[in-house]
Amino acid sequence: MTTSDTWRRSSYSGGGQGDACVEVADLDTHIAIRDSKAPTRATLTFPAPAFATFVETLKKNPTS
Repeated sequence: MTTSDTWRRSSYSGGGQGDACVEVADLDTHIAIRDSKAPTRATLTFPAPAFATFVETLKKNPTS
């Protein structure tokens, strides 16, 4: 179960309201992701190890 204080945004969210990014919530065994511009819409969930691999891959292959 996620609550409003469960979600966190990246420091790269952009200026202003900081709503140009995704938000992430750490759950017991999964990671949940939602669009910060539409927080009441559907979320995606991934097993924690799969999400960790995804993030590490992004760090190794940044885009410009």
